[in-house]
Amino acid sequence: MRVDYRKVYPAAIKAMVGLEEVVHAGPLDAQLLELVKLRASQLNGCGYCVDMHTKDAEAIGVEEQRLHLVVAWKEAPVYSPRERAALAWCEALTMLPSSGAPDDVYEQMTSEFSPEEIVALTLAIVAINGWNRFAVGLRSPVGSYVPGGSTES
Repeated sequence: MRVDYRKVYPAAIKAMVGLEEVVHAGPLDAQLLELVKLRASQLNGCGYCVDMHTKDAEAIGVEEQRLHLVVAWKEAPVYSPRERAALAWCEALTMLPSSGAPDDVYEQMTSEFSPEEIVALTLAIVAINGWNRFAVGLRSPVGSYVPGGSTES
């Protein structure tokens, strides 16, 4: 690890944990959130977070096939229209400089999610992208995550 950000700047982690608490208190299903967190982490190349969210998803009952196929969700028939809309929004916001958050992806969201859920999902994507930047930039050790033992959710 380059810097143990949890120890050297606890206020930052407190702020991120607060963000996570809002995400988890929101209206979205835990399995949907884990799929979105896993996909963003894949896109960002965050091994620590891919490990974490795979383990967390397994712990809440996400089927193994759905975890393996999230990298190719557009081709895989195992995701609902709601999950597809969430994964598309996740990709659009995670890849914002190249995607520009296109209107067609947003429109797909409006057919599956209420305005409150859209904001909650957007916040979840903001949060995981922030965590990914801590873990990749400061080199959190990949494979070290133990469910229930980390401040990141």
